Amino acid sequence: MKAREIKDLPTKELVERYKEEKLRLTKVKFNNAVSKIEQPHKIAESRKVVARLLTEMNSRRIDNELKAAEKSVNSEN
Repeated sequence: MKAREIKDLPTKELVERYKEEKLRLTKVKFNNAVSKIEQPHKIAESRKVVARLLTEMNSRRIDNELKAAEKSVNSEN
């Protein structure tokens, strides 16, 4: 999943995708620990997707917090 695709997702779907990808990463790691998987690069790919999703979620959270802070400052004046 590319960064552009992630940015275009609605927030609700972004959270759902994060949960799914995190679960997938956990399963792949577990399977690799039990017996070596054929495509170990899938672990790194999944880890990167999780990081991309988290980055976008944090970016949106920060944007929302800044907007709320600006709104409260503007309403005080």
